[in-house]
Amino acid sequence: MTPEAYCEARAAKSGSSFYYSFRLLPPARRAAITALYAFCREVDDVVDECSEPALAAIKLKWWDEEIDRAYDGRPEHPVGQALADHVRRYDMPRDVLHEIVAGMAMDLTRHRYPDTAALAGYCYHAAGTVGILAAHVFGFEDPATLVYARELGHALQLINIIRDVREDADRGRIYLPQDALERHGIAEADLLRGQPAPGLADLLAELATEARTHHAMALETLPAIDRVAQRTGLVMGAIYLATLDEIERDGFRVLEHRVHLTPLRKLWIAWSAARRERRLAKRTG
Repeated sequence: MTPEAYCEARAAKSGSSFYYSFRLLPPARRAAITALYAFCREVDDVVDECSEPALAAIKLKWWDEEIDRAYDGRPEHPVGQALADHVRRYDMPRDVLHEIVAGMAMDLTRHRYPDTAALAGYCYHAAGTVGILAAHVFGFEDPATLVYARELGHALQLINIIRDVREDADRGRIYLPQDALERHGIAEADLLRGQPAPGLADLLAELATEARTHHAMALETLPAIDRVAQRTGLVMGAIYLATLDEIERDGFRVLEHRVHLTPLRKLWIAWSAARRERRLAKRTG
């Protein structure tokens, strides 16, 4: 299996919203963003699937070193080999890739966040970084597009946190800000037991509003000159917002079951959002 085929299989297996939005890209950029996504999956799985924190830290250190090997032309892993073909072509900042690994390492030692400011730092490392790197792959002319990409990443990560409350609690992690839990009278023990708590829906509604605010800020920041190039990210945002809408319609019952969109629904949203962007480009062009 070639490095590219390995990354493609990794992305397809996930069923992620990212995978459906990638289909809009021309082949070279699609290969680059798929390699980036496969890298994110590899380092994320180290944290989620390795039960021994010390061993997980060693594995993350290896991936941190693999980044440098990819830039230096001597990668060892299929994902690193695939990345090596793209990091320089699309001017992907090396330090931002390292920050992704640093963000994964945070999950080994930090499982609580006192307030939204602290959570924002995590959101940057977990998703803002990916947004910035993706923006480089998609292409941009105005540096303000990187601000858009960071804001979009923040919005998507907050939606992930809302959606994954139960799964994160099963791993002993609570990303909901502690001051918000206290304000709404929610005990951590209830979340860890998967016990629905009064006030949880209101707290998640607040986070949903924050996610939508960051998404709106992203759209406001995106320069018109780069909107066509960044269409894939805009489609991704549409899929995530549709997921958030479903969670809200379900009453934020994320401790009871996981809300997700079917592959067909994701494809439909991706197609509809892409068509909307094409119409907008024609009107403004």
